[in-house]
Amino acid sequence: MTSAAQSPRPLRTATPFVDPLGATSVQHAPVIETAGALVWRLRHKKLQVQLVHRPRYDDWSWPKGKHEEGESLATTAVREVTEETGRPVVLGLPLPGLQYLTPEGRVKRVHYWAARRASPKDDAHPLAARAPVAPVDKHEIDRCEWVDADVAAEQITRATDRGPLDALVEAARDGHLATHAVVIVRHGRALSRASWYGQEQERPLTPIGHAQAVALVPVLAAYGVDSVVSSRWERCATTIDPYVRASGVRPQYSDNLGEAQHERSPARVAAAVRDLLESGRSSVLCTHRPVLPTVLDVLGQHSRRAVANALPRRDPYLEPGEALVAHVATTAKGPRVIAAERVAPPVF
Repeated sequence: MTSAAQSPRPLRTATPFVDPLGATSVQHAPVIETAGALVWRLRHKKLQVQLVHRPRYDDWSWPKGKHEEGESLATTAVREVTEETGRPVVLGLPLPGLQYLTPEGRVKRVHYWAARRASPKDDAHPLAARAPVAPVDKHEIDRCEWVDADVAAEQITRATDRGPLDALVEAARDGHLATHAVVIVRHGRALSRASWYGQEQERPLTPIGHAQAVALVPVLAAYGVDSVVSSRWERCATTIDPYVRASGVRPQYSDNLGEAQHERSPARVAAAVRDLLESGRSSVLCTHRPVLPTVLDVLGQHSRRAVANALPRRDPYLEPGEALVAHVATTAKGPRVIAAERVAPPVF
């Protein structure tokens, strides 16, 4: 899995669905991809964030760390924040990232999300699907503190680290910080129709499709997915099965999300998407390419204009095994998609 294949592309930027860090301006310089999060909470109606102190540099920063081969950047963020704070988190809104040149002449790119502390009870399913994380290394991080957001702006060592904090504060002011994820997944790569002689609903995944299904597990876990809805057809059910097994969540399989039923009644698909938007629970919906226009239409109807305008409009909408992560806030007018990301399938 390459980092480029798994880079999430936040919509809270001037160029939606484009990596906000852009291409490096230093040609041929080695690139270090890192990821982290601004962990937040409300205490006495005040926004607080978590800072970590690195004794090696004697600085205060956001928890973050290097991307490792074989993981998505979202997975990197969750792993590194857990390693540095000692507590697991669930990712929320994507935040502005940073890019700078290190003293060694390498380009360092930092991807950030808003994140909340994971609850052992409420987030039991996604936590069960995650790999074990090493305990806090006191030589790397010797202090971890909750501070008010306005205090953090002064305490943070590097001025550039205030960018993601400003975006976090803005989201909190707008009532958009507490979100749940609705993840739309196109099933993994399947055997071609021409080479399959059985029933269409039984057409299976290829070996690459099975690998894509496994690669989805830590991505869904990073966003706290606690509810699984899928087409009953084989290629969708198999795509979502690794997460079902890893998390222990009870899936809901529906014939309405299959290609044939959708053609007869797209309104039922639309209703299923609306239910997920209104549920308040982080969910995944796995379906087929011909069904995606209806799914995306419903998302667009419930989105900020910038998000709606940037949703995929051309066939195939999503590639096999690709995920669209919609971040949904509950507003006075109902659920609102205020940001979205695409997580591409790994390259094998």
